[in-house]
Amino acid sequence: MLSNDDNALLAQTGPGTAMGELFRRFWLPAALSSEVVSDGPPLRLRLLGEDLLAFRDSDGRIGIVEPYCSHKLAPLFFGRNEECGLRCVYHGWKFDVDGRCVDIPNVDKSGAEKMKPQVGITSYPTREVGGMIWVNLGPKHAEAVVPELEWTSLPAGHVHLSRWLQRSNYAQGLEGEIDSSHLTFLHRGLKVPVSGITPGLVAIQEDGAPVLEGCETDYGIFYGARRTSGEDQFYWRTTHWLLPFYSLISGTNMLHGRAWVPVDDHHVMTFNYLYRLDRPFTQDEIDSIEEGGFFPPLRDRVSYGMPDGTIIDTYLPRANRENDYEISRDVQRAETFTGIRGVNDQDRCLQENMPSAFGHGPGRLVDRSREHLVASDRAGIMTRRMLLRLARELQNGIEPRAPYDAALYRVRAVAVLSEIADFETLRETHKGETHAVV
Repeated sequence: MLSNDDNALLAQTGPGTAMGELFRRFWLPAALSSEVVSDGPPLRLRLLGEDLLAFRDSDGRIGIVEPYCSHKLAPLFFGRNEECGLRCVYHGWKFDVDGRCVDIPNVDKSGAEKMKPQVGITSYPTREVGGMIWVNLGPKHAEAVVPELEWTSLPAGHVHLSRWLQRSNYAQGLEGEIDSSHLTFLHRGLKVPVSGITPGLVAIQEDGAPVLEGCETDYGIFYGARRTSGEDQFYWRTTHWLLPFYSLISGTNMLHGRAWVPVDDHHVMTFNYLYRLDRPFTQDEIDSIEEGGFFPPLRDRVSYGMPDGTIIDTYLPRANRENDYEISRDVQRAETFTGIRGVNDQDRCLQENMPSAFGHGPGRLVDRSREHLVASDRAGIMTRRMLLRLARELQNGIEPRAPYDAALYRVRAVAVLSEIADFETLRETHKGETHAVV
């Protein structure tokens, strides 16, 4: 369990918070490249509690800027994206992807030239890597690098990307992601429509008390969940948690994971990556992925109203809190453990509805002082401790290493049947498969 002080430090990521400052050291996924087209409509975002606007100019460059005109604070979302800039429709002021004011048509030319250098809007550095738009909101962006996750270097046809909004703090999603023990129960009976995802299914279903062993690394946590699989044989499912919020999950023909990017303290943007190393996805495979039984869930593009009234452009799962995640009690009794259709829907029904530590209702900061953790929660405990330590070290002027060393992220998760019972032996035996992936 966590004290209220540690819980707040872990969960709060807005401007000026310790965890928020740590996360701002990293390049962050902001949107999919496919969502923003040249001279097309801007995209409304919120990251780490900060409202932003993304647009692609006439030359294909990406800008992520503050969302209001510096003249009278009119929302630039309604602006005209034209001729390499975003023009406010209130009085015609225009801004480029670097936030510079390039035109003030309602002021005489001499006055406008004097004003333009003084009335720019905040803009953040962006990159496009692996079909994703990345942004750096921190003070050391010149030194930070986009992580070299394996899927970011693959041809586009080998990778399936998606994103959606989860209405919980990032930590609920992240900790569920790296919890191998819940697979035996929460997802029992579910027939995953995407092939090549879940090796060792029999062992997962039959052994609900896996032995978790792991170690801290320069990039995060590497651990293995060991389940008994027949006489003198074990099924090991290894997982990487990579700073500050990435997961890499093992598979057979298909590997996958997620990034849990805080929107604010009560919402997280889930970025999902599925990828094949051997060949591109077929259309049948893409259709199967989009059926919603695994990741991503069935979802709709929406203009979502945040509790404070701000609108963001996102994807919202169809199975949600308001419709009880479309649970069927008949299916729960006869077919699956939950009666809820898809893997992510099952995860979210729990993660979005845990009790609040402050205020009322789900989606707030979970009251972790009430938890009773056990040995199979070890990965989550290690992750909490590492994040808390790094945030405190940064407060004392000690910079984390991972934002500035992209090669640390060249790792892969594997699942193996083995007679090896010890994690360190397994780790050394399969080091060539799990580390220094190029």
